[in-house]
Amino acid sequence: MDISLQNIERALRDEEFFLEYQPIMDLGRNVCVGAEALIRWRLESEVLLPDLFIHLVEKTPLSGPLTYWVVETVAKELGDWIRNTGHASIHINVPPEILGRGGLYYAASKCGLLDVADKIVMEITERGVPDDLGLQALNKSKEYGMKTCLDDVGANSENLFLLTRTSVDIVKLDKSVADKMLEPDWSPNAIEGLTAFTRATAIEVIAEGVETEKQRDIFAEAGVRMAQGYHFSPSLSAEKFIEYFAANSG
Repeated sequence: MDISLQNIERALRDEEFFLEYQPIMDLGRNVCVGAEALIRWRLESEVLLPDLFIHLVEKTPLSGPLTYWVVETVAKELGDWIRNTGHASIHINVPPEILGRGGLYYAASKCGLLDVADKIVMEITERGVPDDLGLQALNKSKEYGMKTCLDDVGANSENLFLLTRTSVDIVKLDKSVADKMLEPDWSPNAIEGLTAFTRATAIEVIAEGVETEKQRDIFAEAGVRMAQGYHFSPSLSAEKFIEYFAANSG
């Protein structure tokens, strides 16, 4: 199996990529409030998850085209649904270099999502702040009308309270935070920083990788308002996600 930058570029031309949507749940109301768009690669007889190839694309000339393809596909598959659903949002993963250059604004404008910009959430990985993206660029993104989410954040990350000085709207906790809750020696002390953060700021927090009721309850007690993971639903096709939302939106 050839997982190379050259093959990724070929796969984009040959339309081997597709999207699935991971529902995001409001823990207090137990309703679906949106989804994260997740890229998949149908390579030969397998479906590859982004962890296997996205790192090869970052900071390369292919980063922009692949991100634009995701934005355009979201617009094609869910554009009408987003416009007709008043309280839902779609999260799109965006490399820091694309956001910093205004590329996402261009892509959203080109495919007609600017009229629903307030329902689009840009997810930027924590490693992009502040080195590549910079706090100034993160704050400037507000001018586009889209919300920003910092992805892959640890429960006691040094960046948590740094974020209170930015205009970031949402923090998404790395899946490892949920995974550790299932270890025999896990202690609530491990998320003291998270609990303090949820009490001290209006920034929303999403827990990723929630697979059990125990994890869900711990996050809810810590002040985390939203979560996603197999406990609620696996990632779904656009059609199946729309059905899931209709059945779980309250």
